[in-house]
Amino acid sequence: MHVGCGDGKLTPALRAGDGYLVHGLDTDAEDIRKARQRIQSLGLYGQVSVERFDGKHLPYVDKLVNLVVSEKLGDVAMDEVMRVLCPNGVAYIRRNGKWAKTVKPRPSQIDEWTHFLYDATNNAVSDDSVVGPPRQLQWVAGPQYARSHDHLASVSAAVSAGGHIFYIVDEGPIAAVVLEPQWKLVARDAFSGVFLWSRQIPKWQWHLRGFRSGPSDIARRLVAVGDKVYVTLQIEGPLSALDAATGRTIRTYEKTQGTLEVVYDDGTLFVVVGEVAEQRDEDKTEAKRSSFAQVRSQRPAYPQKPPLKRIVAIDAETGRVLWSKSDADTNELMPTTLAVSDGRVFFQNADDIICLDAESGEDLWRAERPVSRSRPTWSAPTLVVYGDVVLSADRAVGQKSQDANDPRKVDWIVSSAGGQAPVGELIAFSAEDGQRLWSCECRECYNAPVDVLVADGLVWTGDLVRAKDPGFTEARDPRTGRIARTRPQDQTFFAPGMGHGRCHRNKATNQYLVLGRSGVEFIDVATGKAIPHHWVRGTCQYGVMPCNGLLYAPPHSCACFITAKLNDFNCLAPARKSEVGSRKSERLEKGPAYEQLLKSDPRPASSDSWPTYRHDAARSGYTPVPVTGALKPVWTTQLGERLSSIVIAEGKLLVAQVDAHTVHALDAESGRRLWSYVAGGRVDSPPTIWQGRVLFGCADGWVYCLRGSDGALVWQFRAAQQVLRSGL
Repeated sequence: MHVGCGDGKLTPALRAGDGYLVHGLDTDAEDIRKARQRIQSLGLYGQVSVERFDGKHLPYVDKLVNLVVSEKLGDVAMDEVMRVLCPNGVAYIRRNGKWAKTVKPRPSQIDEWTHFLYDATNNAVSDDSVVGPPRQLQWVAGPQYARSHDHLASVSAAVSAGGHIFYIVDEGPIAAVVLEPQWKLVARDAFSGVFLWSRQIPKWQWHLRGFRSGPSDIARRLVAVGDKVYVTLQIEGPLSALDAATGRTIRTYEKTQGTLEVVYDDGTLFVVVGEVAEQRDEDKTEAKRSSFAQVRSQRPAYPQKPPLKRIVAIDAETGRVLWSKSDADTNELMPTTLAVSDGRVFFQNADDIICLDAESGEDLWRAERPVSRSRPTWSAPTLVVYGDVVLSADRAVGQKSQDANDPRKVDWIVSSAGGQAPVGELIAFSAEDGQRLWSCECRECYNAPVDVLVADGLVWTGDLVRAKDPGFTEARDPRTGRIARTRPQDQTFFAPGMGHGRCHRNKATNQYLVLGRSGVEFIDVATGKAIPHHWVRGTCQYGVMPCNGLLYAPPHSCACFITAKLNDFNCLAPARKSEVGSRKSERLEKGPAYEQLLKSDPRPASSDSWPTYRHDAARSGYTPVPVTGALKPVWTTQLGERLSSIVIAEGKLLVAQVDAHTVHALDAESGRRLWSYVAGGRVDSPPTIWQGRVLFGCADGWVYCLRGSDGALVWQFRAAQQVLRSGL
């Protein structure tokens, strides 16, 4: 942000690269006009833009801006500058001929989210006291839609560290999911959403994998800590360390080919390495022979012959292998159960919980804890470490298989499809010696493993499959299992709009359970009050991410409850505590063409025009004018990227160049450029032509009226009394 940008000589220079979005502010309209001309001449308008402001109030949401530069701050108070700066943001302010640097500290009340399940303990609970029920948008990004409701989720993983977020997403065409995927690792600024960098992922999990089928561990391939990102850049590839600021590969770790999961703790990477059983070519070939409906319904089961696995401990800085464990204990290491805490490594296989010394890999103890081998691949046991307690939860045991030829006959066959999940068991063990402490009932969620969340020092688990299920109603002491807190059933607070819970694991903070019943429901852990938000959805399989004082909701493919929902990748903020002033000027501002056009005679509408979006106010998309079937190009004019649809009337064609904040007028017969007008923000739809006027709305909160002949401003009306820019 450049406050007091003047005629824009310095403003473009602040854009140091593609990861920068620069916005200049000034009170002088003529300086703004000159600055826009200068920036346009450099071909930078959009990435660099300028706007007139009231000289006192900065038009931004809280915590949005990384850098504030000003040689003449004027009446803008330093408190206002600090309000809009993000944590660790910097202000360079010149006063009395000297530059002063101010850094906004990162508040202790906000937290990061470094792993799929928060950190190495698998307790998906953030220690962030700022995150709360969403009340405003912080930023919006693409893609607007996930690719399919019937196949692999379009977002595999998301984490946050160092003021950035990182996520793995399929940006392939949404028109047809059968088209090839475009998997990428994407980095954005956590507070503004500005795109920083991306890395192509040439081969990932098969994108036509069956409906809601996992795999449960795919989100465990991405970890961010400090200035490093740890990720597998292909489905069967090794683990790499990337520079968080640039995406450059720093190191690829030896002996990690076939990485399935990664956990980071105190400088050490703990990596699960093995075969990727769900990615076998013969399975894909067989699925391609099936009908599209059959592919949709495929629900792969846990493999009868689990892939060989091993745990490798690696020094994250040097890449040196510290130890490796590969034996019968690790062969059936259950997905998402690896956890590290207080110098110990814990994991669950089909029969036991096993504890290793984190430094040497030597066995410390094991505790008998059989879990189901017969499970769909979205399912996995839940293992959480909290202090000196290990919490293990798994789906219910059901009816024993009677098939003598079934190699899994010693196990239990269960299913929660179409009804209430059978009762499972949550068991607490001592982290010191594996002694069993207590147990209680639990249930899997809808197409997601059992939720075990230790929030505000208490263990929460619940019943959240169908709409009539009560939700999370009890919290237990982690050492004794005693019920320490109760709350009413969810139905006391709202009538859910969905027939079943969301298809992802739930998250929490130490103040709120962040659950996916109909959308995102915030449960106050102190009072038990439930606050619904049907329009915000967690993305399939992954869910949402509460951290940095914000709530991140990646694009979803929800088709079950579509009457209320936000699309796009949304970052949402809680209610603002700070009061932001609004302009005191009149809402209507007259332009230089106001008096002349006010006295002009009305013009009759032409029957062969297309003067507004989809032709008319009814949005009919219909014209009575005949059009020949023999079409050929008449003219072509190059304007720039990302244009709106067009309108044509009174001999002119008009179109908005969305990200350049510009409306262009062309001669309809020849395509010759007539004029262009730059507004104060994005213009994401075409204008309307009416009686010699051009009218359009803009993201800066104004409605504009221009003279059609030359683009001169007739008037602008502030439709939004208070406009705070969020990231785009």
